[in-house]
Formats: sequence, C-alpha cells, structure tokens
Amino acid sequence: MSDTATAPTPSQDDLSIVRNRTFDEIAVGDSASIERVLTNQDIQLFAVLSGDVNPQHLDADYAASTRFHGVIAHGMLGGALISAVLGTRLPGPGTIYLGQTLKFLAPVRVGDRLRITVTVSARDEARKRLTLACSCINQDGATVISGEAQVIAPTERVERARTTLPEVRLRVGQDGVHRLLEHVRPLGALRTAVVHPCDALSLGGALDAHAAGLIDPVLVAPRARVLAVAEQAGLDLTGITIEDVPHSHAAAARAVAMVLEGGVQALMKGSLHTDELMAAVVATQGGLRTKRRVSHCFVMQTPAYPRPFIITDAAINIAPTLEHKADIVRNAIDLAHAIGVGQPRVAILAAVETVNAGMPATLDAAALCKMADRGQITGGLLDGPLAFDNAVSMAAAHTKGIVSEVAGRADILVVPDLESGNMLAKQLEYLGDAATAGIVLGARVPIVLTSRADSRETRLASCAVGVLLAHHYKLAPI
Repeated sequence: MSDTATAPTPSQDDLSIVRNRTFDEIAVGDSASIERVLTNQDIQLFAVLSGDVNPQHLDADYAASTRFHGVIAHGMLGGALISAVLGTRLPGPGTIYLGQTLKFLAPVRVGDRLRITVTVSARDEARKRLTLACSCINQDGATVISGEAQVIAPTERVERARTTLPEVRLRVGQDGVHRLLEHVRPLGALRTAVVHPCDALSLGGALDAHAAGLIDPVLVAPRARVLAVAEQAGLDLTGITIEDVPHSHAAAARAVAMVLEGGVQALMKGSLHTDELMAAVVATQGGLRTKRRVSHCFVMQTPAYPRPFIITDAAINIAPTLEHKADIVRNAIDLAHAIGVGQPRVAILAAVETVNAGMPATLDAAALCKMADRGQITGGLLDGPLAFDNAVSMAAAHTKGIVSEVAGRADILVVPDLESGNMLAKQLEYLGDAATAGIVLGARVPIVLTSRADSRETRLASCAVGVLLAHHYKLAPI
C-alpha cells in the first residue's frame, strides 16, 4: 500500500519523526490527512490479521458474481486507516481512543486512492477530549467511509524517531503443489515416456512422479546407463519398464514413435537437451506435429499474486511471428481451461501499454486482440499491449487510466519473445519465490519440460499439469 501524507504543520514534514500535538495546541477545525493506494496485498494481509476470510474480499471469481462485481476491501480496513491518522498525525502519539462510529457508503476496490482525513469538531477542556469528524474519500471525490471519533488528547509533547517496521511478505498458496497433486491423483497415472533420464535428478524426478501416482513411466534410455545411475543414487527401479536405446538421439526418436504407436500418452524430458527432444517432436516425417505451432508454458504461483498464472513462451519459440503468437495464445488458453480457468484473461505484454509503430511487440498485441474480436482466437479475453505492471497490478493500471477486464488480474502473460519470457519466469522463481511447472503444448501429447535445476516440487507440479492437459486433449483434441 503506497501512501503520502499531508502534515497539519510544517514541523511534521520530516517523515522520519513521529510527533504529536497536545490538547492545548489543537483548535476546532484543525485537520490531518494521509493518502493510500489500496493493493491486493493490503486486503490479504488484513484478512490474515483479522481472520476475516470472506470470499468477497479474497476470491476474485466469487466476487465477480456478487453485486459489487469484484473484490472489495474489508470495511474495517478503512477504520484502521482512520486510526492511523489519529495515532500518528492528529493528535498523534499519546492519544487514547475512546470510541468510533463508521458508515460504509461505497465499496473500496484494489487500485483506489483514498484520502483519509480527521477534523476536530469539538473540544472538552475539562476532560481533554476531542471529537473528530472522519472521512475516507476516493480518487473520484466520493466519500466511501464517514464517521466520528472520540479521543483523549495528549497533554505532553511526544517526539520519537519513527519505528522501522519489519518487512512482511505474504506467502500465498505454498501448499499449491500438494493441492494440485490431490486434485490430479484421482485421474490415474499417465503412461509417460521419460526420455533419456541418465542422471540422478531426472531419474529421481520420474520415480517421484511415479510414487505420487502421476505417471506410469517408461524409461527410454541406454539400459546400462540408467541402471548405473540408479545404483549410484540408491534409486529402486523395481517394476519400472526400460526401453533400451543406444543414445539420447535414439531415445528422443523412440519416445516419439511410442506416442504414434499408442504406447504412451505423454513425454517427459530427461537429461538430454531440449533442442534434441523437440527436434524429434516437430520432425516433418514421423513427428508429433498438429495444426498448432508447438509452444511452451510456465504455470506459476507467486506470493505476490492472488492466483496461479501462465507465462508463455519461455523455452521453444525464440522470436515468434504474429502467426506464431496466435498459436501460442491458443495453446495457453487450452492450458488455462485444462487447469480449471474457464475464461482466462490474457495480457499481451510489451514495454508500454500504447501502440507504437517503432515497437513491433505493441503492433502484434493490437493485432492479436483484433483477431480475438473477430473470432480467430477464442476461449479467452485478450487485451494488449499491456506493460507488465499494468497486467498484474490493478493499482498500476488505475494510475495510468487503463480501463480493462484484463489489466491487473491477468491469468496468462504472453511475452514478446523467448528471452523476455525466460528471464521473467526465472526472476519470479528465484527472486519472487514462485512455484513453477513447465509444459509444452501443441504436439499430439503433452510434453513435461523440466530443467536440471528444477526442484522436486517443480517436477511433480509439471507432471500433474501434464496429466490435466492429457485429459483435456481427450475432451477437446487440438
């Protein structure tokens, strides 16, 4: 929650100091204000502190169906902001709160800029009490909260260095992988060719997914190498099928052939390079091409965002054309449907939110949105170009005057090229504590694409998403 403050006297301009005003210094008509821009994190943190988990404040899908047509802040969050003015501005430190009335006149939404003001309306000299009119007014000039406070004002001067607050980071959905596995497990294990799992990480990841009931693995690799890796790492291959091939290139080719033969329903990358696997997948003869271009998606969940989201393409298409991007969007929408998002909001990212002839990404974004308008891309709600901040922050979108059903609550982020997508996803993972899952779409079967640096949780989540996507393909083949 960003804030600015309006000080009642020049002496309070130093925000490193907290000062009060004593009863004798305060007259009827004196006032003080602060301004705050409400963020989604503010609402979540208030819910944590208060225990008020009403879905009207936390569940965007539910909130969209209510009379308010979206998430609104807890009413008492506004009350807390009034308390902040009384405790830090007027009268300030030493104030004793006696009572407060509040009227909630209009909803407060994410992105609203509130001006919270208290004004002295009466003084009780004998008891050193003040009555203050209180109001919260939004950026449109509408009063959203009004009320009246009763306080005992301090009689002695207080001046203290402002306390440095601890950094609070919300970690939402940290049980997301567990809940995903619980959701997917009843669908049954997916017969999966694990392509060249010839190191402990990739082999262990496949066995973990097998133990979790996600896949029934067929290890397509040189048998001797797989057995040696298992023995060295202490991994048990009892009951696991091994399809013996001489090397990684042959493993990729054989895994693709097994799909065409109907022997497996998905592929999972082992320790071979992505390019080697994908060359076999997209081969003109004997590959797994469909009418769609093959593309990659990261499914991500980060503590700073209230719902899982998809980033595409961060691994396959280096510099996609407009035609390629149309398929990338279609594939991502399919994935969103598979994971339960019925009408995904698709943000087409660029560096700016306006169309600029000198920036091809903005032209592509505008064209993709028009394609959606004309029914060439269906199943999602598109908007762009949108800068990243506008796509994920309603406050940022509101500040820039962007009116959009997508801005601030995107389910899918479509990046301009592979480099930007890869950097964005890895920044979120390593600096933003994001949980991730990687999947390739557009082929005849899902392809679970993991990195050697991926955690066990990432590998399990990727397999779980692959299961969901396989079942979606059965219902709506591409």
